[in-house]
Amino acid sequence: MTQAILEVRNIRKRFFATQALDGVSLSVQPGTVHAVIGENGAGKSTLMNIIGGVHRADEGEVLLEGRKIDIQTPHDAKLAGIGFVHQEIALCQHISVAENVFMSANAGMLIDFKDIYSETKKLLADFEGHSHIDPRQTVRELSISQQQVIEIVKALSSKCKVIIFDEPTAALTEAETEVLFRIIGTLKAKGLGILYISHRMAEIYRIADEVTILRDGQWIDTKDVSAIDQVALVNRMVGRDLREIYPEKNPASASAPVTLEVRGLSLEGVFSDVSFSLRAGEILGFAGLVGSGRTDVARTICGLYGKSAGSVWLNGEEAVFRNYRESIKKGIVYLTENRALEGLFLELGVAQNISVMDLDKVARMSLIRSRDERALASRYVERMQIKLADVSQKANSLSGGNQQKVLIAKLLSVSPKVVIMDEPTRGIDIGAKAQIYHLLRRLASEGIGVIMISSELPEVIGVCDRVAVMFEGSLCAVLEGGDVNEQSIIQKACLSEQGEA
Repeated sequence: MTQAILEVRNIRKRFFATQALDGVSLSVQPGTVHAVIGENGAGKSTLMNIIGGVHRADEGEVLLEGRKIDIQTPHDAKLAGIGFVHQEIALCQHISVAENVFMSANAGMLIDFKDIYSETKKLLADFEGHSHIDPRQTVRELSISQQQVIEIVKALSSKCKVIIFDEPTAALTEAETEVLFRIIGTLKAKGLGILYISHRMAEIYRIADEVTILRDGQWIDTKDVSAIDQVALVNRMVGRDLREIYPEKNPASASAPVTLEVRGLSLEGVFSDVSFSLRAGEILGFAGLVGSGRTDVARTICGLYGKSAGSVWLNGEEAVFRNYRESIKKGIVYLTENRALEGLFLELGVAQNISVMDLDKVARMSLIRSRDERALASRYVERMQIKLADVSQKANSLSGGNQQKVLIAKLLSVSPKVVIMDEPTRGIDIGAKAQIYHLLRRLASEGIGVIMISSELPEVIGVCDRVAVMFEGSLCAVLEGGDVNEQSIIQKACLSEQGEA
């Protein structure tokens, strides 16, 4: 075996009472993809942040090409030759694409704008479908998927020897993901070492050469991907048998009352004439390509966007929402696909996040009663099985999966009649996904109407009773029974003609 391009030895890290990493070691060979997997809270992000200079290890060492390196800051890591593509977008929204890409390279120097525009254009040329992005554009003008591409270009601009990808496909379309995989293949061919974090098993088996499993901050195993099947990999990751990922379906009967009815809903220039119904106790999936209008329909239903036509009916009565606050009061809540930017107050405690949608429950004479707020939060922390030290713990100190559970707890705290969840399992591990799937089924069994928007067809098929398929701003089909299968959904989502029902 050749000398490892990157090696970490006996890394330990504690955050207050939590032992985040306990003697973790791994090595990455040049020209390979080394996946790191584990449940949320297993220590993956902490390990990557130590390698990337965000955190300092309490014990242990990092070696690059056989030499021990002292990484105290992200800038130190970049100078050493370690690039990092973070899961959450970390770009400066108000400056240009090129300035973001070459920000650290030009720190404290006069900027040669002609040069950075030219170099950024060259880097973007490798990303099929994104070479048209103008390096002069401000980042806020770009879509989330385009911003993710800029994050990757920014990391590649430093001519790194090792690059860390932390859930890089979370905001990418299928076509963009394929482009990323081709770029990773090119990086492998150039001899780079790649650390790759993903909760998507298909991605691990598609691009990784080796996989290291972490659990509860400890190293469990390192295997060649070809030497371990998916069931065994998942079981080693969670420490238990997870064959029953999806709960048994129990569709609402045809006689169940209609909780939500949408009639001819339109948002000019985005989607038109969308009609469907949702019964109490039903899980209705929304599938379709990114940009088909799924999220726009959901946001319009609950007053986040103003409709141009159509109506929303709740329990047989027309409901008019001027804003999201009125939607919450009537019993329709929405879980955003972007928990960091739109879902949570990351600098506030878990209790504050859970109570924020209905402060009247925890307030007296306009003053928050801490005891009541903590009691409310504790009930939902237990119900959602959120791992934390105390309900006062800040949301940004939790793993991604536990943050997602806090966000769901926040919605459930107002006792909704309809729950709309937009990509509820994005960026979380398979164990947390299974918990959320079973939670959705429990909510349905309690008579709540559930809408789940998802880009992952296996979970749409595994969880939902019926599936509404969007195509270019139109609801082209509602599938049920034996038609809820991958072939039918893909055919409708990719090949439908507008107006087909």
